[in-house]
Amino acid sequence: MTNPRKTAVVICPGRGTYNKTELGYLAAHFPDQGLLQEFDEQRSAMGQDTLSDLDGADRFSLARHTRGDNASGLIFAATVGDFLSLDRDAVDIVAVTGNSMGWYSALACAGATSPESGFTVANTMGTLMQEALIGGQLVYPFLGDGWEPDYTRREYLLDIVSDIDSRPEHILLPSIHLGGMLVLAGNEAGLKAFENTVEPIDGRFPMRLGNHAAFHTPMQEPVAAKGRQQLGLDLFRQPELPMIDGRGAIWWPQASDVAALREYTLGHQVTQTYDFTRAIGTAAREFAPDLFIVTGPGTTLGGAVAQSLILSGWKGMGSKADFKAVQESEPLLVSMGLKDQRSLVV
Repeated sequence: MTNPRKTAVVICPGRGTYNKTELGYLAAHFPDQGLLQEFDEQRSAMGQDTLSDLDGADRFSLARHTRGDNASGLIFAATVGDFLSLDRDAVDIVAVTGNSMGWYSALACAGATSPESGFTVANTMGTLMQEALIGGQLVYPFLGDGWEPDYTRREYLLDIVSDIDSRPEHILLPSIHLGGMLVLAGNEAGLKAFENTVEPIDGRFPMRLGNHAAFHTPMQEPVAAKGRQQLGLDLFRQPELPMIDGRGAIWWPQASDVAALREYTLGHQVTQTYDFTRAIGTAAREFAPDLFIVTGPGTTLGGAVAQSLILSGWKGMGSKADFKAVQESEPLLVSMGLKDQRSLVV
């Protein structure tokens, strides 16, 4: 007897996921050489290194591979390649969502853009962000090692953020609600003030994110405006699968206003807080999938997905131990960046 297809929500990762261990990811996993060539031709036409050259480099270079104009294209291609590799006889995809830049990948996976048009959007926005490089980002956890929800601590940290933001010449705002992490963005004065105020954790946090701008804040309005100038409505279309955006709102197939979708993608999504935690909560409650599949590149988003499910109270989970127990009895989360998990869905 064959196993019935499992329902799945696919989750597309954002910036910071193509790192040293991901070098060669496209060569190893991208299933459609013709499509990769299309992406390469788009980049060559803009005078940029091709993805094949970047992915095929002898060694990983932080300065080269994590720049917005290079990282966005690599991550988009790795994600879309993984999506195309999914075994649709085993997996019934019920919705797609993404974290931050992963929204551009989600558009292509859900059919709201063609893969080529989605690449144009992701590559253009990554390039514009890199050219402007306005402000910066840092991450700081509000959950402890056991991942038990701690809303008091979260509010305490957000109060610090808002206090710093109210000071003259200081900008500091929530950029992404990422499971148990707060991703904050602002200018140098704002970021430094936060670093000087909170206690260091594990010698790692607060952690600055290299080559990252103040994403998802009003500081990005000039970038959003340029994006709207360069990226027309013709790049967008009705989604074929439901998409959950950075507000937790759902865009339904055959029922979405395509102009509003473009407006959100090149407006709110760029300049306002991205609530990934809420997107995952919506995915769980509205679609109740058997699986949450995180595409590559990288494996870092899995923890944030698990924490978001815990914060949503999904399946009664209230801690890391609860999540592990569920995951061990019947896998709920599949990271395609991990070889053993990838084989479950490809």
